[in-house]
Amino acid sequence: MLREFKILRRHGIQYIPDLRNAKVSDNLTGRPVIDKAITAEEADMVKKVCPAGAINASPFSIDMGKCLFCKECSFMLPNRIRFTNDYKLASNRRENLIIRAGEDKPVQFSHHSVRPEIRRLFRHALKLRQVSAGGDNSCEMELNAAGNVNFDMGRYGIEFVASPRHADGIVITGPVSENMAKALKMTYDAIPEPKIIILAGVDAIRGGMFKNSKAINREFLALHRADLYVPGNPVHPLTFINGVLDLIGVK
Repeated sequence: MLREFKILRRHGIQYIPDLRNAKVSDNLTGRPVIDKAITAEEADMVKKVCPAGAINASPFSIDMGKCLFCKECSFMLPNRIRFTNDYKLASNRRENLIIRAGEDKPVQFSHHSVRPEIRRLFRHALKLRQVSAGGDNSCEMELNAAGNVNFDMGRYGIEFVASPRHADGIVITGPVSENMAKALKMTYDAIPEPKIIILAGVDAIRGGMFKNSKAINREFLALHRADLYVPGNPVHPLTFINGVLDLIGVK
């Protein structure tokens, strides 16, 4: 026992005590801020360099549901576009992920739009089945990290489970390839009602760089409304955890 205490003292506190107000490095690429004085010429210039088509030139905006967070736009116009370290990017409304010029405020979460049964049933315990629908394993690794000793989302009763029959909802990563479309539907159908859908990462939200590929089949997402959108490429564990906590109503 004495040996364990010595190790604990040497390593220090490994977990993040407050996931709601965790302090992160300034190097973390989070919510973008756009100068309202950006010109039409500048807007057209950065729109052309955006590899994901996340930029709308008129009126100027960046869609975090499409954004790869590559920061090419901010490298080109550092005095007009900057990325903050604000990791609270998730929302239950797709339109809330669009950042417009002149705005510098947190991403809004529409609490009144959450289905009542979600907070009534899942506030204290939420089991999720994660499906990698053609993902590249980056988002999947970050979601795995959400349950490690550092982030420990299990303290809120949020856990990933192996079987969809033991789950309350599904977390989708990847653009949904043709080969995974049927498996995704089968997994969703196996989850008991009421079930939630969480889209984690730009590939799941909008298809990412693969949205126009013939290998993609997003019919499932056209038929079912997501309960939570978590931007990122890949998503950060704090972004995912805070988004889920907002969804189930944990302050």
